[in-house]
Amino acid sequence: MDQEDRIALFLDYENLALGFRDHHGGVPFDFRPIADALAERGRVVVRRAYADWSYFDEDRRMLTRNHVELIEIPQRMGASRKNAADIKMAVDAVELAFERDYISTFVICTGDSDFTPLVHKLRELNKRVVGVGVEKSTSALLPPACDEFLFYDRLEGVEIPPARSRRARPARQPGADTAPAEVSPHEAPQAGTPRHEAPPREAEPEAQAAEEAARDVDRLAALVAQTVAGLQGGAGGEVTASRLKRTLLRKDPTFTESDYGFRTFGELLRHLAGTNVVELAEGPAKGDPEVSLPEHGDREVAFGLLRSVVVDITGGDGAVALSGLKDQLRRARPDFSEQKLGYRSFLQFCKAAATAGAVRLRWSPEADDYLVTPQSG
Repeated sequence: MDQEDRIALFLDYENLALGFRDHHGGVPFDFRPIADALAERGRVVVRRAYADWSYFDEDRRMLTRNHVELIEIPQRMGASRKNAADIKMAVDAVELAFERDYISTFVICTGDSDFTPLVHKLRELNKRVVGVGVEKSTSALLPPACDEFLFYDRLEGVEIPPARSRRARPARQPGADTAPAEVSPHEAPQAGTPRHEAPPREAEPEAQAAEEAARDVDRLAALVAQTVAGLQGGAGGEVTASRLKRTLLRKDPTFTESDYGFRTFGELLRHLAGTNVVELAEGPAKGDPEVSLPEHGDREVAFGLLRSVVVDITGGDGAVALSGLKDQLRRARPDFSEQKLGYRSFLQFCKAAATAGAVRLRWSPEADDYLVTPQSG
């Protein structure tokens, strides 16, 4: 643990939360994706957010649940209040840099270029600086000043419904309305056909429990694959089983492998290795294997599946929109999950498939979506 980065997080809340809402149709800001991303980079020892919290009642509760210290900047004098929040945050960050030598990384959550001098000063003090901002409201000056910059919109767990999702909602509702309508005809002849009705009812709880357990293990596999990918791509270095377990616990302190039916974490990893989610190799210490994502196998199969589905939809000539394509893959292969392959989003998976030459991917302003075409040859 002594080799882990200690992280201090400073959140310019109004800039980040309001920027995200303004550019994404009022979608609520969620702190959890930031917490998960930082868990892969080290141990967060300071979490502070700056705002006039009288305007953010629900947000205040959400941040408090995530153990963020709320620094109150009352709004009294218009624009000067925003300057006061910026100054307070900058002073606190520099003060902490001098007082806490063990803090190696500062995370500055804002898109405001006014914080560029703070970033430069922290780096002068031999601190690593990670920026987090909303893509469309981040100044072009800020990301190059940081050691690493994360766009909040792209973090795992940030749900941004596309504009066309509003059209998709009516399509879901008929399905939801149809389900009760299908149940009532079965209920009507129930008295006359007890033998047909009783067995499904008795078997249903067991079937649901088995289905739920399978889903839980699938979610766990996706979580482990994402975490390994984040550790490999973020902090770098070998990912040992002990390091992976610590990171999972930072993401969810209640995590325990026994909840998924495994006696030890090593048993869990061996199960995931057996299903080709991860690969295990001898680590630096006995009983602490190195964990990595498979270089081949399921990934190439998934790329081939993507290409064949696109060919089936387009007839080999034409393009298909990215939105809805994942559902088509799941119809062809119900167990498909890009997350179990280590990709944080379906878009990231498609970009990897394009890099591998399985498909072509391009942005279409007319469709307001990515278009996918099969790669010839």
